[in-house]
Amino acid sequence: MARVFPQGRLVHGMQLPVQSQSTIYAEPWEASATAADLAEIARAADRAGFGYVATCDHVAVPRRLAGPMSTVWYDPVATLSFLAGITERVRLLSHVAILGLRHPLISAKQYATLDHLSGGRLILGVGAGHVQEEFEILGVDFARRGAVLDETLDALRAALGPEEYPEFEGELFSFKDLGQLPRPAQERIPVWVGGSSPAAVRRAAIRGDGWLPQGDPRDKLPGQIARIKELREAAGITGPVEFGAITEPLYVGEPGWDTGRRTLTGKAEALAESLREYGALGVDQIQVRFRSRDRAELVDQITAFGAEVAPLLND
Repeated sequence: MARVFPQGRLVHGMQLPVQSQSTIYAEPWEASATAADLAEIARAADRAGFGYVATCDHVAVPRRLAGPMSTVWYDPVATLSFLAGITERVRLLSHVAILGLRHPLISAKQYATLDHLSGGRLILGVGAGHVQEEFEILGVDFARRGAVLDETLDALRAALGPEEYPEFEGELFSFKDLGQLPRPAQERIPVWVGGSSPAAVRRAAIRGDGWLPQGDPRDKLPGQIARIKELREAAGITGPVEFGAITEPLYVGEPGWDTGRRTLTGKAEALAESLREYGALGVDQIQVRFRSRDRAELVDQITAFGAEVAPLLND
């Protein structure tokens, strides 16, 4: 196992706008945004030294959920591949891929190719999923989605390894004598497991190289982190693990417009002081999000954060 980012430093990344537009977090301007907007924001994050940019995953959203969720969910492999070609350093994270919806050899082909083409910048973020109709239409047992994901992850460890002809034998999947090139550029693809339920936390501990919480508030994080460490120790797992957190919405400077009561606003020093608390709680990487009224404002926020706030995160 290997860490993605250096130990002892608080790293920051971001979920990209435009590519998923749930009403929980999308800004109004995203509804009419284009691929050019998405590209410029990803390039801004790359230039500003962000650790990663992330995209979500849903194959099809049922009508009953289309109000709150919207039906705008770009495909993560297609989107990250597009972004790989126009960025240089930033890591590419699926946050999160619902791997149980696809056979592991399909996922292996897609993500190995993405890692190969990007020069080894993939972080595979995974989750169990929550939309029942999505599973049913694709012929996957929704009630067993946790078990399906667990075996899929085990199969992917083989299928994303160095072997041209990977082998795996499980209850749901088995394969051998089937070759897949190209292999990933990375010797081992880092797998970060998303979710905050007891099952997701256990999965992160046993099968993950990192944990992506689902919006846990600050006061819940130390308990979750301690639980993952405890489960890993009990399972005899000694490799490193990277803990994440999703921050409150941010705005660098004084907004001059209503950014909502939960948004952290103000000068770089004040924002950095607040965000450094995550490091003190045991968090390794924070996923930041910015309030904005258009692409230009978001690019300005990303740039300001990279130049003014990020250098203070590890003081």
